[in-house]
Amino acid sequence: MKKLIQLGGRGLRYIRKYGLARLYCKVIERKRRNQAEEGYGTWLTAQLPDEETERRQKETRFPYEPCISILVPAYETPETFLRQMIESVLSQSYGKLELCIADGSPSDKVERVVREYEKQDGRLRYRHLTENLGISDNTNAALALASGDYVGLLDHDDLLLPGALFEILWALNENGGADAVYTDEDKVNMELTRHFQPHFKPDYNQEYLRSNNYICHFFVVRRGIALEVGGFREEFDGAQDHDFIFRCTEKADRVLHVSKVLYSWRSHEASTATNPESKLYAY
Repeated sequence: MKKLIQLGGRGLRYIRKYGLARLYCKVIERKRRNQAEEGYGTWLTAQLPDEETERRQKETRFPYEPCISILVPAYETPETFLRQMIESVLSQSYGKLELCIADGSPSDKVERVVREYEKQDGRLRYRHLTENLGISDNTNAALALASGDYVGLLDHDDLLLPGALFEILWALNENGGADAVYTDEDKVNMELTRHFQPHFKPDYNQEYLRSNNYICHFFVVRRGIALEVGGFREEFDGAQDHDFIFRCTEKADRVLHVSKVLYSWRSHEASTATNPESKLYAY
């Protein structure tokens, strides 16, 4: 019942803003998309490593084993989301990583959770900022904490799927290295019970990138390049990843695409994963 009331409220707000005809088109589009995605969750589960595969991945030794620093700008992250994000990183089968969290929250609720994990795992790097600097400069603060060979971008309420970093390392070793790597992605509901809207991306296409940020997440780039281009620029807040990826790929000699879904956006009303108009300033 609660869900029906929420859907009804969203529908009424949409009608007031765009009209009944637009709502009808949106409903039809959603129905067709759901039909096209039928069975995706089952398929994804079959693609993810099982317990035995994860054990083998942990035992695998690569000729080239760089450290990957995961950059997370945090701001008043709900505790459940924060814990799920942290655990999705620290449980990766490739363990040579850092989780760098720059926290712009006025409260200490993020810090309390992070400090708990920090006592258990030395791969956490944390800084509580004196003020919220915005998404770009908060991410720059996370970049300043990083010491890895590569840096990867992760939102504070999203998830890395099992085996994500292993697949990045596999691609780097199989292809003789690269300056940047990106993966496919999907969306997941608030309760993590349903994955949907998979984005199966093409290999690196500069012209397509100029049209839209099809790379988005999960994007990993050499830390030296991230520093050389000056990190993130606050004037692009809301579209800061697109701007950053442009400048990094311009410097990159080689960009690899791992054609596997390895990153999940959490879908909620305040997220662009569900509602792109939640950040109209990005446009």
